[in-house]
Amino acid sequence: MKTPYKTILVFILSLFLGLSCSRKKDKFINRNFHALTAEFNPLFNGYNALEQGKETLNEAYFDNYWEVLPIERMQVTEDIVLPSQSKNENFNRAEEKAAKAIQKHSMNIDGKERDPQMDEAYLLLGKARYFDQRFVPALEAFNYILYKYPASDKINQAKVWREKANIRLDNNDLAIENLKRLLKQEDLEGQDLADATSILAQAYLNIKIIDTAITQLQIASNATKNNDERGRYRFIQGQLYNQLGYKDSANMVFDKVIKLNRRTPRIYLISAYLEKVKNFDFQNGDKLEMVKLLTKLEEDRENRPYLDKIYHQIGAYHLTNDWDSLAVSYYNKSLRTNTKDKLLKAKNYETLGDINFDASIYAVAGKYYDSTMSNLTLNSKPFRVIKRKRDNLKDVIYYEGIAKENDSILRLVNLSEPERLAYFNSIIEDLKVKAEIEREKKEAAERNTGLSTSNNTIGAQQSRANNQEVSNKFYFYNATTVAYGKNEFVKIWGDRKLADNWRWSSRGVLAGSNQNNQIADPLSVATEDERFSTDFYISKIPTTKKVVDSISKARNYAYYQLGLIYKEKFKEYDLSKRKFKNLLNSSPEERLILPSKYNLFKIYELLGENVKAANIKKEIIQTYPESRYATILKNPDLVSERDKNSPQSLYEGLYEKHQNQEYAQVISESEGLIKTFDGDAIVPKLELLKATATARLHGYEAYKKAINHVAITYANTLEGKQAQNIEANILPKLSNKEFIEEADTVAVNYKIIYKFEDINAKQVLEFKDTLSEVLKNVKYYNLKASLDVYDENTKFVVVHGLKSIQVAKTFNQLLTIEDQKKIVAPYFVAASPNYQIIQIHKNLDAYLNFYNN
Repeated sequence: MKTPYKTILVFILSLFLGLSCSRKKDKFINRNFHALTAEFNPLFNGYNALEQGKETLNEAYFDNYWEVLPIERMQVTEDIVLPSQSKNENFNRAEEKAAKAIQKHSMNIDGKERDPQMDEAYLLLGKARYFDQRFVPALEAFNYILYKYPASDKINQAKVWREKANIRLDNNDLAIENLKRLLKQEDLEGQDLADATSILAQAYLNIKIIDTAITQLQIASNATKNNDERGRYRFIQGQLYNQLGYKDSANMVFDKVIKLNRRTPRIYLISAYLEKVKNFDFQNGDKLEMVKLLTKLEEDRENRPYLDKIYHQIGAYHLTNDWDSLAVSYYNKSLRTNTKDKLLKAKNYETLGDINFDASIYAVAGKYYDSTMSNLTLNSKPFRVIKRKRDNLKDVIYYEGIAKENDSILRLVNLSEPERLAYFNSIIEDLKVKAEIEREKKEAAERNTGLSTSNNTIGAQQSRANNQEVSNKFYFYNATTVAYGKNEFVKIWGDRKLADNWRWSSRGVLAGSNQNNQIADPLSVATEDERFSTDFYISKIPTTKKVVDSISKARNYAYYQLGLIYKEKFKEYDLSKRKFKNLLNSSPEERLILPSKYNLFKIYELLGENVKAANIKKEIIQTYPESRYATILKNPDLVSERDKNSPQSLYEGLYEKHQNQEYAQVISESEGLIKTFDGDAIVPKLELLKATATARLHGYEAYKKAINHVAITYANTLEGKQAQNIEANILPKLSNKEFIEEADTVAVNYKIIYKFEDINAKQVLEFKDTLSEVLKNVKYYNLKASLDVYDENTKFVVVHGLKSIQVAKTFNQLLTIEDQKKIVAPYFVAASPNYQIIQIHKNLDAYLNFYNN
């Protein structure tokens, strides 16, 4: 009898469940069945997925404590995803669960939703879309709650989340208006109040109303029950007070963060301490207490994950106190922590670079600036600022390298035989010690490797041995050998671009910039026996007078350039004075003596050393009475920097002649000025102008040779780099000599060319003027005439504006009978590309043969 009762009971329950599953009946049992099923199945799983996604976001997010933190920890990316794709699968799953809850459990009866969990489902849907950075669909979900469920207990949350989406869409003013209305109309408390005021603070921050943002953050930090949020809000408050310059108020807020201690993430605690250190009053504050605080922060074991920031701030504190050596030590400690904060690394490197720059150690400063740029976003504003600093150092590093290297070579040249032996013996002893240390390290490593492998199985030993064998055999599997190879390449070949024929001297400058240097890095080519032989090193010392003189000239020119750079660019007058005096004491070329003495005179004046300035002025006037410098010194009131005889004025005059196509005169006068101003900064400009005039007068091959001369001789100047670019990128495009077949085409213009050889320039100009008048009478065509130089003896008068070869060939018929009588000179026709080739390669005869055939 029991079995029928069980069957009946199961039937009744099934019937009960079947009837309650209906979404069309507004019954108590139906509503609660769907509400419970939605809450504890799709919505439960959906919120779990949402929390997992938020954890993933938080783990990937990296706060930038160098700027004011955002209220919400979420990194908005610019990545574009398709409508069916998601940036995070957890959020995609949360959205799917919310949609499933709506599809299967919504009870929309007579236009009204009867399932009390549907507002929760739409809220989950909006949050999932929001965190997936699809803010417009998220806004739709939140607006649907406000429209469809006005009596929902989630209505205030929906309003806050809607404004969060509006802020992400840059609708800050709308968000502020709506949030202010919400706070006025509703008596919010607890977390709802904290969420509303914190997001309102973010909106005010976005529109730069900082004081109001601080007020809202104060309300949020007091209202929230989450200590993580409280610590963040108060820390941001402190940052904003600092931004406004209210350091005392900022320190009070940071103290509140510190009082939270372990109840808030430790990064906020450490950052609050460090911000207080930044705000320290170095004039009136207790420095002893500050040192104790910094020491406590450094030694606390719990602070180990944050030592990168702590060391940096300790270094900044010592630097402000002018304790440079301590500061450098702590900045280096910060770098050795291998911090993941690239901006912190950049600031460490930049500060170390500035310290070396201020100490006039420019080569080292340049290396630090290189490291700074490697940790900054390419082409960002900070990157461009550092790059400008680094570019200013390029010349001084280049010439300091030449001066230092060549000085060392010349010292060796001037040593006696016993002194050379003693010098190289000391070097060899150091090499032997280093070699012994390396050998011991290698043996220890081999012993450790053998010990570790003995504890493993034979199979593991064989696997490791095979891997080691591959690693030893294949060069690029070993990072150490790769790094060594790169250094060796730079030492031998210098810094060269990846290009064909990279070994050619024109492709780069050898390391050390001195191609005559026979002893540059002898270790890179030495055998094991030669490394410890004094004869090997002595044999590398140059002995011929020609080579020694070449090294001496390069060194002296480097001294001269360094003197100019320190004087003009860095205002380091003592350094500049030292370089010029070293130059004058090194038997320089005659061309460098006078400008060096004149620059020394100007430096003595700037330094207030009037007696020395008077002596050197007298020497210049007596020894070089006809020179430009003597004229300037005799008449300082009459001669300005931009007088007619100044290098810049003479260059401008030449440039004007170049514009007037007086190319032969430009070349001739440039050569004279280059000799006159040898050593002056204007010389590379003159050389480049001369090369351009040479191109216009003598053609491609002469231009190629002239540009190569500028690119090699003045490689480290702006003009030299411009010449290198022309050589690499422009000249190959101009090398084509092949003429095109001339036929009617829309893309090609045609020119009428009148050729004049060995004729008075005035007559050619008169013909050009007459032709210009005649062209005004031609109907239907807008024609113009120009005068172009072909070579020293040949000029062209060219008519421009014809687009048909047939019209060009019958050009004379366009003229009236009267005008034809005025223009009787013969002409030929050339397509624009062909005319360009004629002018570039000066191959007119070849073209006329091609044209006539």
